[in-house]
Amino acid sequence: MATFEKGILGGFSGKVGNIVGSRWRGKNVMRSLPQRGNYTATEEQLLQRERFKTVVAFLNPIKSVLSAYFGKKQGDKSRYNLATSYHLTEALTALPLGEFVINYFKVLISKGDLRGLDNPILATAANQVLNISWVDNSGQGNATATDTLLVVVFSADLNLFQVYDAIATRDLGVAQITLPGYLAGLEVESWGSFVTANKKDAAISSYLGAVTVL
Repeated sequence: MATFEKGILGGFSGKVGNIVGSRWRGKNVMRSLPQRGNYTATEEQLLQRERFKTVVAFLNPIKSVLSAYFGKKQGDKSRYNLATSYHLTEALTALPLGEFVINYFKVLISKGDLRGLDNPILATAANQVLNISWVDNSGQGNATATDTLLVVVFSADLNLFQVYDAIATRDLGVAQITLPGYLAGLEVESWGSFVTANKKDAAISSYLGAVTVL
């Protein structure tokens, strides 16, 4: 693939001969058409495809969360790109027959320099309620009382995420979430993090654990 700014053709979109022109990330690019023919992927390529498919399928439903709170954009790499790279290298467990599953303990829903949750505890209560508590560490480092709690809940049985943003402030030390009734009796995974009131900075998220919804 080549980039160009000026030329006899200028910027163009579409196919000219065996060349395809388009705009990519604000630049004019040209690439040749792929060669036709028989192609068999190597075992390593097939494994990499399966790894990527597993991570993308898991992360896509919370793309908006990751795009807002996962680190800082690095050049052409978006926050979501960074999140995908992290989970590919850190949050996959290989199974026999070339399959992969997500290691929930390693999952991060946010990543930043803000101070995170101190000693978080997750407990269940009747009527699909989750109770979360933590030690108020306001004033320690860059932690402030007005930082807000972000919680993401995932049901593997339903392949479904629930996102709860700004449900409490750091100084409260407790928060309560009422999950949808259809999650009763199912096990859910949960992660929590703090975000500044202006939504510009976040903490490295904490894995809150797996519980069965009552």
